[in-house]
Amino acid sequence: MLRTRMRTRVLAAAATLVLGAGLYAGLGPLVSGASSHREAPLTGADPQIDGTDLYAFVSPDRPDTVTLVSNWIPFQEPAGGPNFYAWATGVNYDIKIDNDGDAKADLTYRWVFHNHYRNSDTFLYNTGPVTSLTDADLNFYQTYDLYRINVDTGKSATLLDNAIAAPSNVGAASMPSYNANLFDSAVKQFGSSGNPSYSWVGQSDDPFFLDLRVFDLLYGANLMEVGDDTLAGFNVSAFAMQVPKAALAAKGDAAANPIIGIWTTASRRSMRVEAPGAQDFSGKFVQVSRLGMPLVNEVVVPVGAKDYFNSSKPSGDGVYLPKVQDPELPHLLNAVYGTDVPDSDSSTPGIQRADLISVFLTGVQGLNMPANVKASEMLRLNMSIAPCTSACSPFGVIGGDNAGFPNGRRLSDDIIDVSLRVVLGVLLPSHQAIADTISDGAQVNDVSFNTAFPYLAYPHSGSNAAPH
Repeated sequence: MLRTRMRTRVLAAAATLVLGAGLYAGLGPLVSGASSHREAPLTGADPQIDGTDLYAFVSPDRPDTVTLVSNWIPFQEPAGGPNFYAWATGVNYDIKIDNDGDAKADLTYRWVFHNHYRNSDTFLYNTGPVTSLTDADLNFYQTYDLYRINVDTGKSATLLDNAIAAPSNVGAASMPSYNANLFDSAVKQFGSSGNPSYSWVGQSDDPFFLDLRVFDLLYGANLMEVGDDTLAGFNVSAFAMQVPKAALAAKGDAAANPIIGIWTTASRRSMRVEAPGAQDFSGKFVQVSRLGMPLVNEVVVPVGAKDYFNSSKPSGDGVYLPKVQDPELPHLLNAVYGTDVPDSDSSTPGIQRADLISVFLTGVQGLNMPANVKASEMLRLNMSIAPCTSACSPFGVIGGDNAGFPNGRRLSDDIIDVSLRVVLGVLLPSHQAIADTISDGAQVNDVSFNTAFPYLAYPHSGSNAAPH
């Protein structure tokens, strides 16, 4: 039995504590890169263009719409002033939509940010209590323009111009009633008044939950360091959008074309010139970050190719097919824990891990696989599947809840547990029983999500002495 083998091999000195927390808890975060927090060498050194997570789901309170959420700038300590967390200017932050399965973007939604200082002769982020987005005491603030680009026709439309983003949550004294006055007020409406669309940009609690201490020699070398959400208390920057399904579907027909693919990117000018106290960017835009389906870039793509992956397009993802069919993770689990993990072996028919290809590259047939699909890494969402409103499973599809991951991704979906169970063969009858028990021990977010757009949880306050 897997539990017995692992206990014998690894946990003899710490059996009581680890078994009390759940023996399998030490396994899950071996895929802790499922969220792109510092996933590649270049983005790790450039957090403003480090996309951390992408979410896409049919809106639970407006089921005729889809909500898209893109998170950036990881590991934000709430009290990290005096220069708090700002979006990069001169960068195109995009959400791309493929609505015909050919691995090419048909639509692009683009956020472009601008900095504003009311007084440059002070070090202060705010010069007094801030009670609104337009408060004169908010010394530094950012605005953004939101565009919709139809790649197929070449036409572009400005959806929002100079909308104000919610600032970082400095603290209770600086920003009393932050949630209502700043976070909630950052929701902006656009489009038809009869069926409106919404945009929101600001800071939120990091919605991803997992235990990152895997990097300390696999939880301290004895699995004693398990079971905590090590992202608890940290914030991220995020932009979110809620639009009618027809705005995303091919030919505007969500009934006939309900399946879309989604990924997010950041692009900046190719040349940077440093001058005393200043820098300037010029040249053509070059993609420097990319994120769609969790797990693929972080665990499947080897470190030598991660920066290249961040600059690549889904249409070229065929090069990664061997790595998805035969990922490194099962081999590591076999080597470290002696687990019975299904490997891909070209000499043995029938174990080419088609289950991994369907989940991570093509969509699952009969669920979210578009017709004539080209294998590529992106979130795939079937917009015709109604949102779950009761008894929803954090395990999504493998938990019997087709409105969840890998059919898109909701904030509450337990990505680590689902991804690990898929890798360990939960979709294969021969491995389902064991794989269905694996968990990393961190199964809910540290704070509750909101029930209305943008659904993200409010950010942690900089005045909290111990947010973690």
